[in-house]
Amino acid sequence: MKERPHEPNTPKALNGLTAKSLLIATFIFPINVFWIIQLEVVRYTHPTLVHPLSNAIFIIFWLVIVGYSLKIISPKIGLTPQEVLTIYIMLCVVSSLCSHDMIEILVTLMGHPFRFATSENEWRDLFWRQLPEWLIVNNEKVLKGYYEGASSLYVKEHLTAWMMPSLWWITFIFVLLTVMLCINIILRIQWTERERLTYPIIQLALEITDQKLTFFRNRLMWLGFALASLISILNLLNSIFPELPYIPVKRQNIHQYFTSPPLNAMGGVRVAFYPFVIGISFLIPLDLLFSCWFFYWLYKTELMVGKIVGMSNLPGFPYANEQAFGAYIGLLVFTFWAGRSHFKNLTHHLLHPHDTKTKEKNTDNNEPISYRLAFSGIIIGLAFLTIFSYKIGMSFWVIPIFFFIYFLLAIMIARLRAELGFLVHDLHRIDPHSMIITGVGTRRLDTGTLITFSVYMFFNRAYRAHPMPQQLEALKISRVQNINPKQIVISILVATLMGSFITFWLLLDNYYRHGAESGYYGPWALGFGRQVYNQLAGWLNYQQDHDSIGMGFAGIGLGLTSALMILRARFLWWPLHPLGYAMANSWGMSNLWSCLLVVWSIKFLILRHGGLKSYRRAIPFFLGMALGDYIFGSAWSIGSILTNTTLYQFWP
Repeated sequence: MKERPHEPNTPKALNGLTAKSLLIATFIFPINVFWIIQLEVVRYTHPTLVHPLSNAIFIIFWLVIVGYSLKIISPKIGLTPQEVLTIYIMLCVVSSLCSHDMIEILVTLMGHPFRFATSENEWRDLFWRQLPEWLIVNNEKVLKGYYEGASSLYVKEHLTAWMMPSLWWITFIFVLLTVMLCINIILRIQWTERERLTYPIIQLALEITDQKLTFFRNRLMWLGFALASLISILNLLNSIFPELPYIPVKRQNIHQYFTSPPLNAMGGVRVAFYPFVIGISFLIPLDLLFSCWFFYWLYKTELMVGKIVGMSNLPGFPYANEQAFGAYIGLLVFTFWAGRSHFKNLTHHLLHPHDTKTKEKNTDNNEPISYRLAFSGIIIGLAFLTIFSYKIGMSFWVIPIFFFIYFLLAIMIARLRAELGFLVHDLHRIDPHSMIITGVGTRRLDTGTLITFSVYMFFNRAYRAHPMPQQLEALKISRVQNINPKQIVISILVATLMGSFITFWLLLDNYYRHGAESGYYGPWALGFGRQVYNQLAGWLNYQQDHDSIGMGFAGIGLGLTSALMILRARFLWWPLHPLGYAMANSWGMSNLWSCLLVVWSIKFLILRHGGLKSYRRAIPFFLGMALGDYIFGSAWSIGSILTNTTLYQFWP
């Protein structure tokens, strides 16, 4: 993989958002969203949980091939790398919105309490009257078709009932992502050009779209591609003819081998050897690879020690989520401290825009929009989010705390992807409402606040498909390929609006045709609503005080992270990265630790015996593995949809 530096005196920025690329993207968006819905909602496989997104890579791979073929006929009808990458950026944004952690959840929340309220769960008495009518659907006749199917969305009564709540939620999502984009614009120059973060996740897309096609001329790449393809083909044949051999690369439980105390205290243990994970993870720094599997097993050891000494009886032990939250806050503190000069000059620039010294230090001439406009966008956006949340019922004093925590976590996820390139960032239960409840309990939170926490679960349940790192990577791509940055911003905003509308439309269309409770869909067509509103009922029925022990463990996480960061700063040889500690108990780590162990071993041996030159030569092989797994795995998923059968799914 060759470094693509951005020269200080670049030629005129190239167009990525053209009539051609916009037309192609507009045509692809509904197909892409339908594909994701079929995989995630119907078949319960989840391409949007890992990065880079397999569906986006698959699509641009074929766009490059078709575009190159057309360019041979006539250069005017081909696609430039800038156009393909702009389509890729827009696909990533749309896919993040239509995901298992975003709008797919939102739609299931909008009518659930009115369909499934019973005398036993007491939802009518607990919170029915305080649900925001402008954001939900409570018409039983309208919901009957949605849940039972054999109906149509395109009935006036149905469209009318869903129109207003959907428009309000789309507006909320657009403002939320606009605030993220403005934050990214302010952070970009510090992280991309001054700290020179490597952005490993975008490297495969950059290699595929390289105009010289160097990547596709590399023999090692095709060797890696062939290896992953062979595994995928054999496993496909096994899914059709079970008597044929299966290569066990997907996650498998092995905790059945740890049944005696104290080993049984570890809980679930899984191993996996996904080719695409091994391929992409080869770009992750060696110290993080080591830290990930090391801290994962340290966490399992902590569980066993807790069992031995009797601490496992303590509710919540070992408070892994609270420890992780403290660790993420610690990482953010050090991140902002490293960029303190930039933020100090930026503040002066915003307050004194005509000071020539600060203009030189914080020039925004190469940014998509000025820093003053970005800062104004943040303020206006936060004002809208505040009013929106207050209108739902959230207490005014809770709102700034909620969004402060949310955007801090969003910034942390963007930094994680830009610096380290980890494939999964789920952060389950490390979210604003969980931390607020830990800090103050539910007794001090009124019903309106708890209802707002619940309806906001669609973007706060987990962060595996978080859109903020997609935006930051888009800004990096624009610099690498010299794409007009203003067009990238427009592309992101257009994709946000179009993706939201298309996702609402196709989800509702599918549910009215097949029925959310008909059994046609996977387990979470109803489960998200049941999970969220049962949790809300639990908060209201069984009020709790603040968890001082949990807050103490958050402090421990902050302290340990600070110690690890200081050791890393003082000793270059220090092998432990605090991010491994923060992610030790995460869903992603529990599924991928064994892949990271394999990659760490291979990368360690290559660097030890072959040096940096051998490592760089090996990169195309590993990216080829990822590409082969993505292309063939995506093809099998399409085959599953077309034939309505269960074929081999390469993930999860």
